[in-house]
Amino acid sequence: MRIIRNLIILNVVLALFITTGCARSDRVGATGGGRDQLVIETAAGEHQFYVELADDNEERRTGLMYRTDMPADAGMLFDFEEVQPISMWMKNTLIPLDMAFIDEKGVIRRIAPMTTPRSLESVSSGVPVLSVLEVNGGTFEKLGIKAGDAVRHPLFNN
Repeated sequence: MRIIRNLIILNVVLALFITTGCARSDRVGATGGGRDQLVIETAAGEHQFYVELADDNEERRTGLMYRTDMPADAGMLFDFEEVQPISMWMKNTLIPLDMAFIDEKGVIRRIAPMTTPRSLESVSSGVPVLSVLEVNGGTFEKLGIKAGDAVRHPLFNN
């Protein structure tokens, strides 16, 4: 009887482990804590993205490295927890990205378009910011997203 009970417990634990792994399959990629909705308000209208939130040192360090593609409406939002000058790089990042440097109020302060894959060159915010949004390269130009546009996401309390 004890063996059967232990096998049942083992199967339940295994099922929970498998279910947790399957729940991750809806993520944009292998890192981050799921997908959050993020909206950018432009003069031409709103643009919706589903982003992973990189809000700890390991997630911020890894970012979008080693990814070979990303859905058009996806991205990663880096939360640096305090307003500061930020520098990013593209080491081990295989796809070109647009980077939006965003202040604590959710205002895009600077855009770095079409960053170069695998580059070790530093990409600077230019001013103190709270976060960085990375999306597929060319997306911001295509959608008319520019510095001064507003970003809505719980990170900015808006």
